[in-house]
Amino acid sequence: MVSAPALSPVTIAKPDLISVEQAKAMDVARMTDLFKAHLNPGQLHFMKLLGFHKIKIERADGMFYIDQNGRKILDFFGGFGSLAFGHNHPRILEARKKFQEEKRQEIAIAFMSQYAAALAHNIAKCSPGDLDMVFLGSSGSEAMEAAVKLAERAAGPKRPKIVYAENSFHGKTKGVLGITDGQLYRADFKMAQNTVRIPFADIEAVERLFRSDPEVGVIVLETIQGGGGIIQAPAEYWQKLRALCDQYGVLWVADEVQCGYGRSGRFYAFEHYGVIPDVTALAKSLGAGKAAVGAMIARREVYMKAYGTPKTAMIHAMATFGGMGEACVTSIEGLNVLYDEGLIDNAAVTGDYLLQRLQVLKDKYPKIIKDVRGRGFMVGLEFHDFSQTLPMVLRPIVSVLDDKLKGSLSGFVGALLLRDYDVLVAFTEYNRNVIRLEPPLICQREHVDRFVDAFDSLLSRGIVSIVKDFVKSQVR
Repeated sequence: MVSAPALSPVTIAKPDLISVEQAKAMDVARMTDLFKAHLNPGQLHFMKLLGFHKIKIERADGMFYIDQNGRKILDFFGGFGSLAFGHNHPRILEARKKFQEEKRQEIAIAFMSQYAAALAHNIAKCSPGDLDMVFLGSSGSEAMEAAVKLAERAAGPKRPKIVYAENSFHGKTKGVLGITDGQLYRADFKMAQNTVRIPFADIEAVERLFRSDPEVGVIVLETIQGGGGIIQAPAEYWQKLRALCDQYGVLWVADEVQCGYGRSGRFYAFEHYGVIPDVTALAKSLGAGKAAVGAMIARREVYMKAYGTPKTAMIHAMATFGGMGEACVTSIEGLNVLYDEGLIDNAAVTGDYLLQRLQVLKDKYPKIIKDVRGRGFMVGLEFHDFSQTLPMVLRPIVSVLDDKLKGSLSGFVGALLLRDYDVLVAFTEYNRNVIRLEPPLICQREHVDRFVDAFDSLLSRGIVSIVKDFVKSQVR
């Protein structure tokens, strides 16, 4: 007989760890030191330029962040579309609290999960046509990876080429980086060799490519380009695209990670055009601002071609954290809130009001604002090149620097809106002259009025004063 050994005494010393309470009490100086030491020193440079490094968010409620000084900051950034319900919606909090109190299961990989099953059912019910097969993940990049892999397998080995558009953004993970059209993100990574790049919204280019290259099997497009500067294609483009895909047997993947989930005034932006893709993807607000959730949704026929047998079913099955219990419960409640509170309709109606008010400002400041565009609560404000906003005598001198100065006016305006008006806005990846507005879908007219009035007040200072005010903020 061998007796079991006694448990070993604890001999491993605990590292110098920060507790939850210490983290909560951390001041801005300490946060900055740790960010620089352990997160992203280069990013801190840009945060300092915009003045964002001075702010510690203590809590958030509805349309507002609240900082360390009790200042309420109106959120027209919305986490790139991740906050459909604003911050800490009470129904979302209650659903999560109840899940925790009942000690429900989080990771149930060995078993079927009632929460993952229910969420997949709900997403299918929200999706038109036969988009009813769902893959659950944790991010938009993961959802798009799943979408592209499924489409490539369904298209088959004889049709391996994947088409993507100029100025597209589909994620930063290695696979979808090959169809993300940004040299900053691509850097010197080696991209997949089976991709073809075409202009966005050019249906003739699509038709020429489909007709000339029988190896094309998949086309991947954002319905509204976010990183490209809030760019849309006309209805005829999408209708002809659907017809061409059917004619040539090409599978269409619609990336709705940012423009989906009601942001455009329909659940999916492609629904505005009366068409349905073969595969699509959601994320961002699918997690209701409290969980990281992404989803790929495919037509059953396409899904079964890729993974429809026992031998192929596990090729791209759910990952460890896909379909986690509390995340699914959060998303289930979020979808119910989305419809119970009429937030898709609100995005359409109040989003139109936002666009109307911004168009008035464009007419008021034609030398500063080049364009106002978007749909629902996905809006882009494009400024003219910097030289064109200055007095006539300065334009020839500054115009040679326009390319280097792209994004500077957006940065000045964004920084001063935050500093002087307590308003937070976002920017776009490729067209740096664009300010991106993606407020929560709970946004009301009063919030639109506050934002537009602040923007109007700032522009009324004139460009020279705006530049001077920004420069002063950097030397304080």
